[in-house]
Amino acid sequence: MRQIRTIAVFSGSNVGRGNAYKNAAAALGTEIARRGITVVYGGTNMGLMGVLADAALAAGGMVHGVITHRLEAKGHLHPGLTRQESVSTMRERKMRMAELADAFVALPGGIGTLEEFMEVWTLNQLGEIAKPAGLLDAMGFYQPLMGFIDHMIAEQFLPPAHRKGIVVDADPVTLLDGLVHFEAVSVPKWMK
Repeated sequence: MRQIRTIAVFSGSNVGRGNAYKNAAAALGTEIARRGITVVYGGTNMGLMGVLADAALAAGGMVHGVITHRLEAKGHLHPGLTRQESVSTMRERKMRMAELADAFVALPGGIGTLEEFMEVWTLNQLGEIAKPAGLLDAMGFYQPLMGFIDHMIAEQFLPPAHRKGIVVDADPVTLLDGLVHFEAVSVPKWMK
């Protein structure tokens, strides 16, 4: 069983349609705090990122924000964080979050959320890091992405075993349990 002390969470700077995504972000933040795990995230008070941080803090959790100078200057820094860092670029922010994290989770979000998550999935696939990653599939948000992953497999751009290179679940408890018990894919990326 893997020890996870810190989880980097990638999520939207908007809240999405309705309340389902906000509820999912709050449930994840609460569950991470309940387990005594520190949240590392983009440091903002905006969108699902703010909801996640507020829920983790309300549950007595530790929340470490890593924000860019530009976003901080726009007033986006969450005022109640346990710890905060400000860096020059988004690239630096991603690198710092990856350094701090023992695991990664993506909530629903936009292209930035997807890009951040795909980078850590790729780094795991290439063996540059060995940290489990998962998608909180609230309202089936990530099912179209997983359908595209299946298309990559069908077209032989991805070995079938690599679909299991991440944990995908709609329930925060099950998702976090999956990260704790995650076993890395041992099938090579390169197909012959």
